[in-house]
Amino acid sequence: MSTKIKWGVIGSAGIARRRTIPEGIMPADNATLTAVYNPTQSKNAEVAAQFNAKPCKSIAQLLKSDVDAVYIASPPDVHLKQVIACAKAGKHVLCEKPLGMNVKQVEKMVAVCKEANVKLGTALMMRFHAQHQAALQLIKDGKLGKPVLGRAQLSFWYPPIENAWRQDPKRGGGGALMDLAGHCIDLLEMFFGPARSVSCYINNTIQSYASEDSAVTTLMFENGAMGMVDTFFCIPDEASKNALELYGSLGAIHAKGTIGQGHTAEMTATLRGRDDGAASSVQITPTPVNTYRAEIEEFSKAILENREPSCSAESGLRSQKILAACYKSAKTGKSVALS
Repeated sequence: MSTKIKWGVIGSAGIARRRTIPEGIMPADNATLTAVYNPTQSKNAEVAAQFNAKPCKSIAQLLKSDVDAVYIASPPDVHLKQVIACAKAGKHVLCEKPLGMNVKQVEKMVAVCKEANVKLGTALMMRFHAQHQAALQLIKDGKLGKPVLGRAQLSFWYPPIENAWRQDPKRGGGGALMDLAGHCIDLLEMFFGPARSVSCYINNTIQSYASEDSAVTTLMFENGAMGMVDTFFCIPDEASKNALELYGSLGAIHAKGTIGQGHTAEMTATLRGRDDGAASSVQITPTPVNTYRAEIEEFSKAILENREPSCSAESGLRSQKILAACYKSAKTGKSVALS
């Protein structure tokens, strides 16, 4: 294998065309785009021409090519069969979240990829945001003190759209909770460690489609901290601050706009020393990192070094189990413990 991983893309339109190909695969130091597939052939031809890749008429054709890894950006209801097809063809897989429609599907993916000796990664690109990593380092260094409360918010306006899979639970597995909360919960666990239980409410507050447009989740972490995640498809874009708030016994870290698809945002740490001195506020402004490029380079590096990717299959399985517990809580009205 060369020093560059040859990538194929399944589901070349949508997020792949807008973000992951131009911002992730194309500029990555250790990756190159080879082939693309989308069920709408006209769109696939456009993507192939735009990025100088081979347009494939089927997934089988893509998998017969010399690609080393496949990025799957299709709706969740087809992830299982596509991941299995990639694994049986000996191709490593980076799959968008949620990995599957339910826990059983993801467990099947993990088992098949392990048996085929291929790597399976979960596209949790928000972990790579430079300000998230800076906040994580402050917490690891004890600057926040004992964690107390974390809040993560991700909301936007998502009106009814014909054939939109996120609005159909049979294709997306759910709505605002399934599509957005996975990123937020994953971030809070990155900062505060594993949660031990969740409580959740979901609703169709404004939108009339089958998937929920509103979700609020509370979490209890094993270290005693609490968390809150609010995700909505019914709040205007300009009104949603996509806030991140991390509180501890020595202060707080506040951010606006770090959660989402951008790479620069506002983050402030208001902290006091352990001697109970006066708190001081500083802007957290590390060198920006394109999260899509970082995601692709990390997975490619894991293949080249023959190790587990940082956003592993187990990360995706963990996320799927927590989301399942959230839906169970919303249905039963009770807190649900996490195993």
